[in-house]
Amino acid sequence: MQRRHLIARSALALTALLGATAVLAQAPDWKKIRIGVEGAYPPFSEVGPDGKLKGFEIDLAMALCAEMKAECQLVQQDFDGLIPALQSRKIDAIIASMSVTDERKKVIAFSNPYYNTPARFTAKQGVQLDATPAGLKGKKIAVQRATIHEKFAADTFKQSEIVRYATQDQAFLDLKSGRVDVTLADMVAADVGFLKTPGGKGYAFVGPKYDDVKYFGVGSGVGMRKADEKTLAKKFNDAIAAVKANGTFKKLNDKYFEYDISTK
Repeated sequence: MQRRHLIARSALALTALLGATAVLAQAPDWKKIRIGVEGAYPPFSEVGPDGKLKGFEIDLAMALCAEMKAECQLVQQDFDGLIPALQSRKIDAIIASMSVTDERKKVIAFSNPYYNTPARFTAKQGVQLDATPAGLKGKKIAVQRATIHEKFAADTFKQSEIVRYATQDQAFLDLKSGRVDVTLADMVAADVGFLKTPGGKGYAFVGPKYDDVKYFGVGSGVGMRKADEKTLAKKFNDAIAAVKANGTFKKLNDKYFEYDISTK
């Protein structure tokens, strides 16, 4: 009987050891990371004439991967499909100007934020618009789907018609065609990606800057699955700190912007 108990205990111990070994074997070492990017959000992420991805966040992603000594694959995905792709394990991380908000943190984990910019309305220059809920009553507001701008517009401008688009570029195109009255977007994306381009001639910002933490969060961070927070988030946090300390972040910032967009 005693021998049976000893054999049973040994078997249980062996099973536990094998289980622990299997878990360790399955734990990723993050030498290879699939990063979801949008590719339709200049100057942060876009596809160039040569068909290759380019932009501030594309360069930043590569710089972070170099710091982590990881081989990274960029996976282009519509913005509203990034979190589903992460959850279905098609990608491991998101670098796509995704704001760190309490609502998103219920679903995914984030690194420390690396940049933070407010939102603003853009409209045709010279058009008299009062950027208040009463002033935009009955007006059409263009927003990109699944963004903080969509949520803020829908909650704040309840008497306006919220028109949703897959990309911000599509919203700008409909603003130019007169199908919508204004568009609400990240101020930097609107400034560099539209107003300072030939297509943005004759358009301007209207109304105040919006940065309410409830809607706009504390800046953009790298998104990842909650299960990977303890391992992958630490790697990204260390890499973000490193590129800011060694001047790489500032070099990239100055390449794309005339002002500092970094979080302090």
